[in-house]
Amino acid sequence: MRHVRPARTEQRIVRGSLHFRVLTGGDPSMARRAPIVLVHGIGMSHRYLGRLHDELSSDGVVLSIDLPGYGGLPKPDHDIGVAEMADALAAVVASLGIPSAVLVGHSMGAQWVVEAACQSPGSVAGVVMIGPVADERHRTLAAQAGALAIDTLGESPGTNAIVFTDYLRCGVPWYLAQVRHMLTYPLEQRVADLAVPLLIIRGEHDPIAGLRWCRRLSGAAPDAALVIVPRRHHVVQRSAPRAVASAIRAHMGSGGAP
Repeated sequence: MRHVRPARTEQRIVRGSLHFRVLTGGDPSMARRAPIVLVHGIGMSHRYLGRLHDELSSDGVVLSIDLPGYGGLPKPDHDIGVAEMADALAAVVASLGIPSAVLVGHSMGAQWVVEAACQSPGSVAGVVMIGPVADERHRTLAAQAGALAIDTLGESPGTNAIVFTDYLRCGVPWYLAQVRHMLTYPLEQRVADLAVPLLIIRGEHDPIAGLRWCRRLSGAAPDAALVIVPRRHHVVQRSAPRAVASAIRAHMGSGGAP
């Protein structure tokens, strides 16, 4: 039997020069949990979050948000650091009438969702970081590029195709402007300011978000748990969406201790 992808609605939200794309799935009448907001990493878009989005749509509302300058959206008219992007992300979620959501960020998306939770703790029910960056071993552009190259060897051709085409849509100038903020954002300090439970998920063979680094983040947060998905790499939410979705549900149902 052919798999039918759950229906999604799409809308654009514009705040000044900041253009956002929001894809919403799930039936609100069937919701048994808080809405989940999925946020991509640097250079990327909602496309590599699609499988996780569909998995989570079975028991509640899921929103995948493309940030300004990504996924073919217009580039902002000024440079945007992590704090400003996070503030705009929180404002977009609030404008959708969502009083409290679980924020899930992959790679650099982990920085944006942590910062949003620190800035607007009253509107966040929990935070999930998947493959968070920047690992203290990889805080140069060359080191990040090397780790990414290694990761491509473990990802599927389909995943690599999405990654490379999204990078092309992002473009080199915007990527380089954003990577500067990514490499300097003090994630290990900001997780200590979280007022909500934190879940960290990494693939066992992720060369970008190392085990020691993820353990350091877990230890720095007031209420945190770490889940490792066996035999997977950096884009674990696409290669093992059911495992990642299961970890998120367990995290939400047990106050941060799956």
